[in-house]
Amino acid sequence: MSLLEVRDLEVRYGSIEAVRGLSFSVEAGAIVAVIGANGAGKSSTLLALSGLVRASSGSIAFGGRDIAALRPDRIVRAGLVQVPEGRAILAPLTVAENIELGAWTRRDAAAEVAKDEERVYALFPRLAERRLQLAGSLSGGEQQMLAIGRALMAAPKLLLLDEPSMGLAPMLVSAIFETIAEIRRSGTTILLVEQNARQALRIADSGLVLAHGRLFKRGPSEELLADPAIVEAFLGKA
Repeated sequence: MSLLEVRDLEVRYGSIEAVRGLSFSVEAGAIVAVIGANGAGKSSTLLALSGLVRASSGSIAFGGRDIAALRPDRIVRAGLVQVPEGRAILAPLTVAENIELGAWTRRDAAAEVAKDEERVYALFPRLAERRLQLAGSLSGGEQQMLAIGRALMAAPKLLLLDEPSMGLAPMLVSAIFETIAEIRRSGTTILLVEQNARQALRIADSGLVLAHGRLFKRGPSEELLADPAIVEAFLGKA
């Protein structure tokens, strides 16, 4: 059974229909990339999955449980966690305080939380070096690391990443994508929305191509990367 099953999802903002009849699934242990032009409905889809925007209609099943009507904190506690576009770190707090707040919905033993905290610092050594530094003083790349690390503290089964490479230098973009692949290798399923479509598909198992709020095409990443129509419309020259 798929970890996530979305059926006929619709998201509206007043009279604007941002997502229209979207259906897809995500298998446990996979990376699925979601690509498309600005305004295609990518971020609105993630917001609906997270409960931050209510779906107008359709169903969202996570681990076999209907989560469409749950509060965002309940969805996080169920194991579906989003890293938002723009990072949304708490700038006046330290790196350590941001990381610790990521675990606020957890009810397991403090020792397990502490182990996960050390795993985050092992994954992002720069954050370990800057534990006592204010989050707002970090570079853009470091802030992205912090946003991902904070989300990992919630012990996600499915991690939603919204534009993790936005605004980063090319060298840091490569590092972020390597980290995403490492997170998957550790057992976390990932749904990745990313403007850098070629890079996203290279690390993903499969992709969803959205256009005007609808599913335009889906398939294995290798097929999408080799499809002339997809290359021309969404990937551009290598």
